[in-house]
Amino acid sequence: MNYLEKSKRSFQENFRPIAWFGRCIFLSWYCQVATCKFCFRSTTKHRINNAKSARRSVASILTDAILGKNLNWRIEFITGGYGIFEFKKIVEITKLVSKIYNQKIWVNLGKLTKKELKQLKPYVEGICASIETVEPKLHNKICPDKPIEPYENMLKIATELGFKKSITIVIGLGEKKQDIKLLHKFIKKHNLDRITFYALKPVKGTPYTQSPDPEYYSWWVAQTRIEFPKLEIIAGLTPKNPDYTKLILESGANAITKFPVVRKFNSKETRLIESQVKQAGREFISEINKLPDIDWDNEVDKLNLDKQLTKEIKIKLNDYIKKMKN
Repeated sequence: MNYLEKSKRSFQENFRPIAWFGRCIFLSWYCQVATCKFCFRSTTKHRINNAKSARRSVASILTDAILGKNLNWRIEFITGGYGIFEFKKIVEITKLVSKIYNQKIWVNLGKLTKKELKQLKPYVEGICASIETVEPKLHNKICPDKPIEPYENMLKIATELGFKKSITIVIGLGEKKQDIKLLHKFIKKHNLDRITFYALKPVKGTPYTQSPDPEYYSWWVAQTRIEFPKLEIIAGLTPKNPDYTKLILESGANAITKFPVVRKFNSKETRLIESQVKQAGREFISEINKLPDIDWDNEVDKLNLDKQLTKEIKIKLNDYIKKMKN
């Protein structure tokens, strides 16, 4: 039995045959650090010095949540670069998104203190740490101003406070297959509940020029599924060519993420994704091709927000719906 057959069997023995779309909700395109060498925020073209101009409006953030709730896109996490909002505002936004989904959610907001984690506790189920790569020398090279140790400390505190825990890992940064041992050691050390893999998407102005081969990318997913049969595994897609959806699901991923689903709604790419989910023997429980026939304004009214924010959300939401219908 080859490793793909093993990973597929491991998934089938431990999970229902479903898949979903995981939606990351971004708070901002700004980052105070902005030195991770694979990230668009590190390039001169995209570097933004004024945090206020890069923040998303609260109405825009909540519009994402309303769409996601009604299309059954599970929230991968609320995220954004360092130095986004005052933390009090982040807690307020997290509370509102949790209210829309009527459940606790996940966040990926950098290294959080114990005090900050306690403030998020009423609205947050899980904490994600953006590790990117666990090989120490490569990590120091790729993320020179984002050391691993503070994230490990955060994961320890998250354990004490009863949060679920996750990390993100980017494949294609220069890691080697032998580094899988380091990754699995990290997962065991922190007793993680989830991991999100991303295939590197090259950004002009960074040292990277190509995404990893799909078979190499899926190998990391498969080996992790085999080693951790009950771990929730989410795998990102690259927007230009999502034709390896079937492969990563058969490798043992529970769900897919990192795809511009609003911009690409009901496109040849989303139809391909849906088709490949079916080919992988899964039921796709998220909707990426057909809008539900509902009163969207009423969905906003049900939240009982203040009049001005309600008005702003309705304008933004109707704009999104028009684009998605087209």
